[in-house]
Amino acid sequence: MSKETEIVRIKNPQSIPLVEIPVMEYADFKAKILGLLHEDSNHCVNYFAFRQDSDLQLTACIADDSKGDIALLSHKIQVQQRPTLESLTQYHFPLHIFEREITENHGIVFTGHPWSKPVRYSHDRVDQNQEINNYPFYSIKSEELHEVGVGPIHAGVIEPGHFRFICNGETVLHLEIQLGWQHRGIENLFLQRKKLMQRNLLAENIAGDTAVGHSLAFAQLMESLGGIQVSTQLHLERSIALELERIAIHVGDISALCVDVAYNLGASVFSVLRTGIINFTQQWCGNRLGKSMIRTGGTHYRFTPELKDKLLVGLEDFEKRFIEMSHYTYKLPSVENRFDNIGIVTTKQAHLIGSVGMAARMTNVRRDIRETHPFAGFSVHPYEAIVLERGDVFARFLLRRKELKKSIAWIRQALKMLDFENQVPEPPIKEINMMPSAFAVSLTESWRGEICHCAVTDENGKLAAYKIKDPSMHNWKSLELSLRNLEISDFPINNRSYNLSYCGHDL
Repeated sequence: MSKETEIVRIKNPQSIPLVEIPVMEYADFKAKILGLLHEDSNHCVNYFAFRQDSDLQLTACIADDSKGDIALLSHKIQVQQRPTLESLTQYHFPLHIFEREITENHGIVFTGHPWSKPVRYSHDRVDQNQEINNYPFYSIKSEELHEVGVGPIHAGVIEPGHFRFICNGETVLHLEIQLGWQHRGIENLFLQRKKLMQRNLLAENIAGDTAVGHSLAFAQLMESLGGIQVSTQLHLERSIALELERIAIHVGDISALCVDVAYNLGASVFSVLRTGIINFTQQWCGNRLGKSMIRTGGTHYRFTPELKDKLLVGLEDFEKRFIEMSHYTYKLPSVENRFDNIGIVTTKQAHLIGSVGMAARMTNVRRDIRETHPFAGFSVHPYEAIVLERGDVFARFLLRRKELKKSIAWIRQALKMLDFENQVPEPPIKEINMMPSAFAVSLTESWRGEICHCAVTDENGKLAAYKIKDPSMHNWKSLELSLRNLEISDFPINNRSYNLSYCGHDL
């Protein structure tokens, strides 16, 4: 059988009958996945297992960033006492997090995996003897070294996570981050909650600072499964909301980084600028974080000519003040000297750990779903990704400024494409008839990076499995690597420059 008949390819977002996804012997499954991932233009956007009668079906979604499609491959394994498979991680390291999660959730043992540690400590994990307080941290035995533990309870208003540093004096040799303290069981809640609105509310609360990004991924998934088409106008409106979310978080993070180097003027001005953006979002939908904005099949909050005029004025004022303040901030020696060559991650390392979003683009890895797998308004008005090469804190600082300015330019062009004269009401749908026995994939590019939602339906068109991947799942490893051979005092700046999600990881 030829390669093309064995691998089915879909676009983003799209649904497909389950029977069309080829089920391979594990040797073929392994060979096909590794063959695809050998190319830098391909990366794994999701890999998980779900129940199919008495079997577990492992399904991998491999995105081709050069062709803009997603390859689907699967393997079935009988549910038995501690089933075993050869680990793919030993050949392609970015798969480590997926295999660890499959082991934790379903008990499959991947032989040859470098270190199959729990990922989240879910309440329904297979091995209840694995407890979060006994997490197997990496350690080095030496009289010259010491360990420093931070968290899970932090001094500020921050979610729980434990950071274990191995240090030689002040120099960090190794950092390991342990999460999983607040596992909320959100994926199971998608199955337990039967109403569409309940699920929509779950989606926009996966990560509070990414309400638009996650709820858009959910809405696209449901619309694909239900065969629902929305207007070009609504696609553009949704993407405008997504870019406003990006602008607000980016400028807020720039403000926070100014705080870390005691540049209070920059911190104050950038923080005020963020307020203007989120206040506009509140005028639009009644919530500053964009909650209630995205609904399946339609919206309660159509973008109006009046909102367009307000946004254009607001963006002009924002951009003028932002450019003036950033001109001073980004050329300030005290800022440059504190961020330059701190927390470097190389292009090779980014490929090895499977970085996505900003964490990838600041290392010259061109990974942006808006460009490579366009969705919503980006299918109508294309986006070109921005990449930098240095991979340090300053690169993450600078990338925010560049992406923020580009988002403003994209929004202005999108506003010109809105057609208010032919705009029709598109109220959200209350319930949905989903395709039976189907598999669906939906990708969005949130401000942190690539979000992937997958769903499986049963023969009655009911949700049988729901899988969520937040970009932080990949990028926490990037933060760990970026601390090596730095002083432990560099950790706060490094951590802030990523601003990764705890709750987005602890699903």
